[in-house]
Amino acid sequence: MALKPVTFSADPGDQSWYEASARARLAGLLDAESFQEFIGPEQRMMSPHLPLFDLPRAFDDGMIVGRGRLDGQAVLAAAQEGRFMGGAFGEIHGAKLVGLLRAALAEAPAALLILFDTGGVRLQEANAGETAIAEVMRAIAQVRAAGIPVIGLIGGRAGCYGGGGLIAGTCSRLVVSESGRISVSGPEVIETNKGAEEFDSRDRALVWRTMGGKHRRLLGGADAFVGDTIGAFRDAALTQIAKAPAFDLATLEAEQARLEARLARFGDCHDATEVWGRLGVNDPDAVPGMTTEAFDALLARLPEAPHDAR
Repeated sequence: MALKPVTFSADPGDQSWYEASARARLAGLLDAESFQEFIGPEQRMMSPHLPLFDLPRAFDDGMIVGRGRLDGQAVLAAAQEGRFMGGAFGEIHGAKLVGLLRAALAEAPAALLILFDTGGVRLQEANAGETAIAEVMRAIAQVRAAGIPVIGLIGGRAGCYGGGGLIAGTCSRLVVSESGRISVSGPEVIETNKGAEEFDSRDRALVWRTMGGKHRRLLGGADAFVGDTIGAFRDAALTQIAKAPAFDLATLEAEQARLEARLARFGDCHDATEVWGRLGVNDPDAVPGMTTEAFDALLARLPEAPHDAR
């Protein structure tokens, strides 16, 4: 029997989000050839600190920012390159994102998109990186107060940890995939400070069910769960822009009440599977192996659907 030739789709939307570079994600997410980069690699805006530690630098410092169009709508977008220093925040890296957020106040785009892929803050630029995190969070609050949705997209290799996890929490809406791990403290950090008996960073199943996209969606910490394709993220981003809540006192009070209720209900749980059981999942152990379609069906039939507006 003759074997059929293997063919690959030329549609960038069919590419794996997890495997793609930051630039490939932007190219597939936004309308074709619409992205215009600010402060590109040709300007050589690199970290001034890394040479002190004999570490290589990147011409874009692992942060790509610019404007483009999403289904015809004008948007601003930032993408972290997780392959460079784990997408960690440093002085230039953070400043580019802060500058983009400030530009949003002047340009008033339909939305600002942040493609997270970060392990947190660079130890070599700790003070500058931590300052950048605070400045980004303040800028996001200002952008949202101006009525511009800030949509976070999470599904890369590095996840969204440390200060990146804090920034994600300030976004209007979050879209995650199976690989979209979100946490302030990463697995290795927890293990270093509390020991492997508290959290074994080598236990990938534990990491994914505690910090992964399915758990975040079930808890209501993310607003959409998608498959691992750039096209799926694009579709979800369009949907979430339209659903972005107002940034006002009522929204903040509702979020605070939701978090207090979540802590009261699940605070004594020792594993994510216990949380899922209390949410009404009949077979919690089966959740990690579910396909995107099966997981969507689970969400639809839960007695208490995950919160749909953070």
